[in-house]
Amino acid sequence: MGRDNQTRVTEFLLLGLSGQSEQEEVLSGLFLCMYLITIIGNLLIVLAIGCDRHLHTPMYFFLANLSCVDICVSSVTIPKMVVNHILGSQSISYAECMTQIYFFITFTNMDGFLLSVMAYDRYNAICCPLHYTMIMRPKLCVLLVAASWVVTNLHALLHTLLMGTLTFCSNNAVHHFFCDPYTVLKLSCSNTFINDLMVLTEGGLIFMTPFTCIIVSYAFIFSNVLKLPSAHGVRKALSTCGSHLTVVSLFYGAILGVYMRPSSSYSVQDVVATVIFTAVTPLVNPFIYSLRNRDMKRALRKLISDSIV
Repeated sequence: MGRDNQTRVTEFLLLGLSGQSEQEEVLSGLFLCMYLITIIGNLLIVLAIGCDRHLHTPMYFFLANLSCVDICVSSVTIPKMVVNHILGSQSISYAECMTQIYFFITFTNMDGFLLSVMAYDRYNAICCPLHYTMIMRPKLCVLLVAASWVVTNLHALLHTLLMGTLTFCSNNAVHHFFCDPYTVLKLSCSNTFINDLMVLTEGGLIFMTPFTCIIVSYAFIFSNVLKLPSAHGVRKALSTCGSHLTVVSLFYGAILGVYMRPSSSYSVQDVVATVIFTAVTPLVNPFIYSLRNRDMKRALRKLISDSIV
């Protein structure tokens, strides 16, 4: 092995989405606008839920947590991209890259767990309405969220530590706007078999557990809804699920095609799918949940009118 290949990497170069400076300037401005809208939109959701006692229910408690996580997902990736563009730099230190990977894995998986908890909440509301308040007690809601945080942090810690055991040689160019785990794995000059194995086994379990919970919950929901005698009853029951199903489809549709396969098959085209669940989904979530929800629109109007007065 040559001297160049033996040089250890102390930093990575984030080449962005296009790799061309002219296009990156436009993309940085676009991502900054998306980031600001994401922060404002999700913050409004959290404030509206917190200030309106009528929204102090399990469904909105989970939605507030989802909005907080969406803010974190965007904050892990986009600010570094914008700052690098302002400074005219592409570099990110090894420690910063590993930190970014840790929090990226934590928050994206937390999104999935919260979506599954919300599906379980909708199942109890539609299939067990008489026992809903007894089942979805505040203590259980807090426990479900806390357990999700513990699992996702341990999951992220495992994969970040495994990433830390790899050796990175002369090639340090990351074809992405942040340290995506798969993109960084492809740069390693070590054997990544253990990393890929853990992604497909432990990572697959962490991914499939909430996904399966969502599928099973909606299977029971649709089974019960189809038994309702009137079309009005069907529409009313499904109206509370429409927003959630839209977000689930957007999130899991993108993530399925990117991470549930070996890192060697990761391509530049997968970057587009990554952008969907790191930037687009957190951006549209507040609109999806507020525009189709009468209670949220009322709470947001009240919040805005009170702040103006």
